Amino acid sequence: MNKIKVVLADDHPIVLAGVKETIESDGLYDVVSVAKTSGELMSAINEHSPDIVITDFYMPGDEHYGDGMRLISYLVRHFPQVRFLVLTMLNNRSILGSLYDCGVSGVLQKSINLDEINVALRTISKGGIYKGNFTLEPDSVMASTSSVSERIASISIKEAEVLRLFLAGERLKDIATSLQRSAKTVSTQKTSVMRKLCVHSDQELFAFCQEHQVV
Repeated sequence: MNKIKVVLADDHPIVLAGVKETIESDGLYDVVSVAKTSGELMSAINEHSPDIVITDFYMPGDEHYGDGMRLISYLVRHFPQVRFLVLTMLNNRSILGSLYDCGVSGVLQKSINLDEINVALRTISKGGIYKGNFTLEPDSVMASTSSVSERIASISIKEAEVLRLFLAGERLKDIATSLQRSAKTVSTQKTSVMRKLCVHSDQELFAFCQEHQVV
C-alpha cells in the first residue's frame, strides 16, 4: 500500500524533528519534504504533490505569499487537492474559526501531546475534519471562559498580524509596508490591541504577551 505523502512546514527545527518522528512512527505516512519558509513550502508542494501539508500558522515568508491567514488562504485556494493541518500557539476564537471557514482540514495547538498529530492525520486522511478539543459555536467562534482568554480572543486577525510583527521587533512603518497597509491603520490596530488587552505601554504589552504566550 502506498504511503500517504506529507509535507511539513515550520521555522523551528526542534518542532520539525519532533513532528516528523511522530508521523513516521505510524508507518502510514511518508514525510517527503520539510520547509522552513513559505517559499520553500510552495516549492515542496509543487515538487512532491503531497496528500497532506502540516504547516505552522505563522511562517517566515515573503511579500508574495505572506504568512498567517493570508498564507493559509492562498494555500487552500491554489492547492484544493491538498488537505491542510495547521499548527499554532494561538487560542484566538476569531482566528481559529476563520481557519476552518477558509477550508483547512484541521487545527492543532502546539501545546498538545505529539501523539495527537497522528489522530488528526487519520481523521483528515479519510476526508474528515479534525477539531480536537475545540468546541466551535455555530458562528465559528471559539469558546472561552477566563477573562484573560476572552481579552486575547477579542483580537482580530489583522490586529494579530500587527501584534506578531511588533513583538518580533519591527517598527510600525515597516509593519505597514510588510502588510501592505497604511501606517495610520497599523498604528490604530496596535492601539486597539493594547486597549483590548488592558495594557498601557509597550513594556506592558511585551510583558503580557510573554506571560500568556500570545502569538
